Amino acid sequence: MRKWTVFGLFLLSIRFIQAQSSDTTIFAQGKIMNASNKQAVIAKVSFQSLPYGNKVGSRMGSEYAFPLFDNDKYTITVEADGFETYITTLDPATANSSRKVVKDVELMYAAPKAAPEPELSKVIALNSLKFERERWDILPAAHNELDEIAKTLIEKPSMKIQIEGHTEKDANSAVGRENMVLSKKRVSAVKKYLISKGIASNRVDTKAFGGTKPIYLGNDPKQRALNRRVEIRILKN
Repeated sequence: MRKWTVFGLFLLSIRFIQAQSSDTTIFAQGKIMNASNKQAVIAKVSFQSLPYGNKVGSRMGSEYAFPLFDNDKYTITVEADGFETYITTLDPATANSSRKVVKDVELMYAAPKAAPEPELSKVIALNSLKFERERWDILPAAHNELDEIAKTLIEKPSMKIQIEGHTEKDANSAVGRENMVLSKKRVSAVKKYLISKGIASNRVDTKAFGGTKPIYLGNDPKQRALNRRVEIRILKN
């Protein structure tokens, strides 16, 4: 009889400790919403105790709730697509009479990322700008791409570019001289087009390589056509 009495007292003491722990634990809770319209936002909420981060966790949802064990302070990080990351600290000392630290989170829209600046000396291939053999006329198929180059130059008034012209590979010195003249005419035609779109002449340099820098060395007609090209090099942003 004494054995069961001791065991019963032991169970009673455990229940008392558990009840006491539940009665003293402070909980954090809050809603996650769009700061602009107060609509609920599904977000990832990560939390960790301070100062050592030995108690951690995360969950998804438009609300959060978790215990602040040992009355530690906690940091929470709230992340949602299209919104700025939100980080704050929850302090058990600010709990209300219901032992709750209530902190609603209002997320701000993330600012759009600026387009990366073109790299200096980066070469941009004008894929739609193709030339017929021994010709330097700019075909209508290339207008949209050249218009985009002009638009970029207008939006970035400090930018300066170099137009580089290439022809088919040189077969001999006589052909090489002819190709050099041809590539000069091609880059001049491109520069003239950009000037017609309002770009100052001094912002556009030209350089002709003739057939000295072919992409392909074969004699296949498609490969020769690809060697007839113009490229844009960024000299200054």
